Amino acid sequence: MAKKPSGKTSGKSTKKGGTSVARTSSAGGGRSSGGGAGGFDASEAFIKLLQSPLAAELVAVAATAALAALAEHGFTSSSGNGRGKRAGKAVKEAGKAAAAAVGRRLGTELDEIRKAATAKDGAAA
Repeated sequence: MAKKPSGKTSGKSTKKGGTSVARTSSAGGGRSSGGGAGGFDASEAFIKLLQSPLAAELVAVAATAALAALAEHGFTSSSGNGRGKRAGKAVKEAGKAAAAAVGRRLGTELDEIRKAATAKDGAAA
């Protein structure tokens, strides 16, 4: 009797674009609405998302923007605020800068996807 695929990673991995991608085997090809062995595994999908090159690039963009905001704000302000308040304000501004940078980068990616899709549709018609 043949062994059924388990739906878990097979242990094989390939190099693709500088990141490792784990191969998975599906149980039957379709999604089941129940929580069975062939169902959608959110944790596995999340791990694949984190391993994507886009996720790594977004983290780098956010870190760069946050560091720039911290450097711009500085900690040598001569205002009457305490050091803790200045640091808290700097961290808050760094978070805003990181979120804005990630938003801009995602917008750029979506625009490129739209352009590629319209170019593909124009060539197919």
